[in-house]
Amino acid sequence: MENDKKIVKSFKVNDSLSSAIWEEEDGTFKLTPEVRDALLKIVDDYLDFIDMDLDIEDITLTGSLSNFNWSEFSDVDLHIIVDFTDKPILFKKYLDSRRMIWNSLREVTVKDFDVEIYVQDGNEPHFASGVYSVLYNNWLVEPKKEEDISIDTQKILDKAKHWMDKIDNIEILGKKEEPEVVLEMIDRLKNKIKKYRSSGLKEGGEYAYENLTFKFLRRNGYLKKINDVKNELIDKTLTVEGKVSES
Repeated sequence: MENDKKIVKSFKVNDSLSSAIWEEEDGTFKLTPEVRDALLKIVDDYLDFIDMDLDIEDITLTGSLSNFNWSEFSDVDLHIIVDFTDKPILFKKYLDSRRMIWNSLREVTVKDFDVEIYVQDGNEPHFASGVYSVLYNNWLVEPKKEEDISIDTQKILDKAKHWMDKIDNIEILGKKEEPEVVLEMIDRLKNKIKKYRSSGLKEGGEYAYENLTFKFLRRNGYLKKINDVKNELIDKTLTVEGKVSES
């Protein structure tokens, strides 16, 4: 509970972008050369991991670290932009599964911020008020400092509880019901949470309660919890029980 309060208090507007990630140059912010090199190396490692040639359109940094609402809980949201045109649905699902495995296997940080990789369809709408091209080293969407932002932290906690209860319920069902049934429920819930956040970003930007609620769920571990339940159930569907007989 104390950690939850600490998380919601982190939702504030800072006077500047994080000096650990950015440096000011000619009146704007640019990634420090050290951080940019590190992010490009991380992407190279991911590409080696999936062992697949991707037609990469861009590599971007987005999320709170590309904005004035960063905090100690922020992640390095590193997006690899790929054209999925004419690609089968299984192609995207494969990349998503490999991404989740990479994120779980690699405990990579940049300046003490955890790194999260996401493979984004270049045709997919992405609503963010701060997007930086790591590949081309310039802003695609330069953030503007919001003034007079008032955040109702209790409202975030109330909205988060709605989703946390659903995730807790799915965790319980995962121990009782058939794995295939619960896996479908998980996919539907994850899709609802994604749409919930996207609608908030589209209408209200970074400080929309939908986006802040999503960030809260990520920072308090509930998004990880639902992914962990999903992975456990997938393992269960692929496992064949039995004992090795002695000859």
